[in-house]
Amino acid sequence: MLRWSVIFLIVAIVAAIFGFGGIAQSAAGIAKILFYIFIVIFLISLIFGGTKKV
Repeated sequence: MLRWSVIFLIVAIVAAIFGFGGIAQSAAGIAKILFYIFIVIFLISLIFGGTKKV
């Protein structure tokens, strides 16, 4: 999921360079949402993934 965030961030940067404001804004918004989802899933896996039941 972090890979998708980076891809959308790169698309946003390239679109902004070429002057496509709406596409850049949309891609940046998607990248931001995916990044936050990735952070939440990462934190949940840190909290619950460290406890192993024997």
